[in-house]
Amino acid sequence: MPLPGDLAELAERVSNWGRWGDDDELGCGNLLDSGSALRGQDSITSGQRVSLALDLRADGVQVGQPARRFNPILTHTSINDRDPFAPGIWEGSDDLVTMSTCAATHLDALSHISYDGSLYNGFPADSISALAGATRLGAEKLPAIATRGVLLDVPRSKSVTGLDEIDQGYAITADDLDAAAELAKVTIEPGDFVLVRTGEMRHYLADEREPFVPIQDTPRWRYAVGTGEAKLPGLSVLSIDWMARNQVAGAVTDNYAYEVFPPSMPDWSDCLAVHMIQVRDMGLIQGQNWNLEELSKACEERDSGAFMLVAVPEPLKGAASTPVAPVAIL
Repeated sequence: MPLPGDLAELAERVSNWGRWGDDDELGCGNLLDSGSALRGQDSITSGQRVSLALDLRADGVQVGQPARRFNPILTHTSINDRDPFAPGIWEGSDDLVTMSTCAATHLDALSHISYDGSLYNGFPADSISALAGATRLGAEKLPAIATRGVLLDVPRSKSVTGLDEIDQGYAITADDLDAAAELAKVTIEPGDFVLVRTGEMRHYLADEREPFVPIQDTPRWRYAVGTGEAKLPGLSVLSIDWMARNQVAGAVTDNYAYEVFPPSMPDWSDCLAVHMIQVRDMGLIQGQNWNLEELSKACEERDSGAFMLVAVPEPLKGAASTPVAPVAIL
């Protein structure tokens, strides 16, 4: 089905289909050129490194909503074992991990979202199968990221710790992003990666529950599902034109859903509209569950929101999303 209401016109206006050729599978990743990498390098002043990744753990961000998403399950396949075919006194240990590819800090491949039968650049939605995965636009097509990152600290621009202090379902607009960019003392340029802080990560990091406490009573549940009214702050459709106008290569957030919940239409027909238009129509690289708390403090101390961002997505062939361990170099 097509997008409802005025969203179809918005999607057509910001579409990048055909911009880089009919066979393009990089989308806005094409904007990650040598100039953006050098601009990122020029942002380094101290060499301080800040990890933006969450630990991969069994009690991670996934809480069973939506269904069939699993936190990492670590299995020890060998513990201080010897291989009879490799003599010597050594002993080695090995592990096996089973997890959903979006079970922690991750990037979404351009195969992640479709509507009306199509993926980005017109590739058919049925090019994804249970046997082969995404035969077009899989995670292996995501580029290695070395560019200028810009922290858009929306709560700090409003003098609050998290947007839920204003409204648990706060909808981030273009004006909010402009105000955060002004606070960061940065003019956004093509190929930049914007990291949008909502403050939601505070809830996940605060989860120090005792054993046997029901997960619904934990900050981890609050982080993933929101309040009883399913309210979560995030990017709104009023931020989409901003991303297109500024030609950013990617946008990531420190929350679970990326976009605001609940959606604006009473029947939820615009549910995940930001995902649909940014990924399917724009080809924007998108990610969630990035830990921006330490970075927020570091950027405030140095009075600048610009830094070098290095992030290499795991090239899982055919995957719709993939884990990443990003680093900000200040």
